Amino acid sequence: MTAQDSQKSWRRWLPQLALVVLSLIWGYTWVMAKEGLQFAPPVAFAAQRSLGGALALLLMLWLSGRSLRWVAPRATLTIGLVQVAGFTLLQTWALVEGGPGKTAVLIYTMPIWTLLLAWWFLDERVRGAQWVAAAFTLMGLVLIIEPWDMHSSALSKVLGIMAALCWAVGTILVKRLRARQHVDLLALTAWQMVVGSVPLVLLAGLLPEPATQWSPHYLGILGFMAVASTALCWWLWIYILDRVPAWEASLSVLGTPVVAILSSRFLTGEDFKLPEVAGILLIGAGLLLLALIGWLLSRR
Repeated sequence: MTAQDSQKSWRRWLPQLALVVLSLIWGYTWVMAKEGLQFAPPVAFAAQRSLGGALALLLMLWLSGRSLRWVAPRATLTIGLVQVAGFTLLQTWALVEGGPGKTAVLIYTMPIWTLLLAWWFLDERVRGAQWVAAAFTLMGLVLIIEPWDMHSSALSKVLGIMAALCWAVGTILVKRLRARQHVDLLALTAWQMVVGSVPLVLLAGLLPEPATQWSPHYLGILGFMAVASTALCWWLWIYILDRVPAWEASLSVLGTPVVAILSSRFLTGEDFKLPEVAGILLIGAGLLLLALIGWLLSRR
């Protein structure tokens, strides 16, 4: 194998590596977010992490010597309002009403909506063994959600599903924009974060919420949420979307709620339930099958 072939092989696996990093950071984010809400009210916390992420991304753009020009303003405005403002607000509100593990899983019904929307708007079809992988991951999700168990807050479930819909719509909008015109991925991520931060900051200023309890510990949580969870991970997400079909990226990111549940259970000492374990195993099997299908297609 030549050096050029080796480089191509390495680049082929970059989206999968990005998904692993994304799943680990976003999975642990749910535990950090729940802790951060002990120091800041929901809307203020959502505004602070989004604004911090926007500033971090603009700094990354400037340091990398890329243009700070706002490209495709209308499309970026819509994506920012739906995928950043709408999603972050609903996600944080759902986290206030419910626990981090279950809330994360509810929001990760996103692949179901993305699968349907991608079929309708992007003509991305699921074929052959891909259906088996999709079935495994979605069945695992159902077992973890346990829709037959309605003891938890109904409001939390509604908010989680609404957040999932916002994320799915934003995913489709990003794919459609990239199909129509070339937009630098880092610039797109930065400007959607800037746009999405504005209504959150305004809302935080208008609502009569308690004051944020600033402390070194909270600044550490906020730094992680703004830089790693918001700036880095949203850029990784758009990078992944640019390289694989929307439905495949959405299913692949289902490793995130598994990390969220494992983190939450280990830190709180709660026992695992049988449906949760079965769901985690099914999601793992589906993700492995998706990776195998991708590897076989790349070999062809």
